[in-house]
Amino acid sequence: MVTLNCDMGESYGNWRFGDDAGIMPHVDCANIACGFHASDPWTMLKTVRLAKSLGKAIGAHPGLPDREGFGRREMKLQPEELTAAFLYQIGALSGLLRAEGLELAHVKPHGIIYGMAARDMDSARAIAAAVKPFGVPIFGMAGTCHQTAAAELEVPFLGEFFPDLTYAPDGSLIIPRQQSAIDLEAAEERMSRALTAGELVATDGTIRKVDFQTVCIHSDPPNARDVAATMRRVIDVHS
Repeated sequence: MVTLNCDMGESYGNWRFGDDAGIMPHVDCANIACGFHASDPWTMLKTVRLAKSLGKAIGAHPGLPDREGFGRREMKLQPEELTAAFLYQIGALSGLLRAEGLELAHVKPHGIIYGMAARDMDSARAIAAAVKPFGVPIFGMAGTCHQTAAAELEVPFLGEFFPDLTYAPDGSLIIPRQQSAIDLEAAEERMSRALTAGELVATDGTIRKVDFQTVCIHSDPPNARDVAATMRRVIDVHS
């Protein structure tokens, strides 16, 4: 069965970001930011408790140490540094989960490091090495270094599809620096096609195969709540 996941808990201090309360009822899995690209301990705990109250699976959403750039600016960390950064963040969320009587369900890298690790084996291995001690799956892009590194290190892997983003001709994601409202009709068509035909249409019109077990949406578009409800409906119809 295909699940629906969302990147959440990305507020920080007095800065409010994302419609977590409106989205959470529609998703199966919450990817909670761990403090490096966004969030703080209180935000993490509140998001954990919101997910717990609705019975959602909870995963860590670690990123690069770049709050100002929201983890979407490329940084050159040595593999050992990247592993340590991810261990630190996953460990922090795991501690909060334990305090709430919960267990970590998965890990989903955030932002630019997600794309970097899809292309670069050193980065992908560094992330897989951080996830391995926790015994949970990595969410990533099938057919990329994400999957190859996970297999090498014997870490479970689940492929993702992103109906609220577009794909470049090489299959990479096109991630906007600032979110605008998602075209619900286009997102619904992308989701339906991926579920029924296992394919997507890239920005140049070429058709690419897509393999996935979970679907990711984002909490920051202005109509994120509507996106979540639409994707929930489409997934339920085709499951």
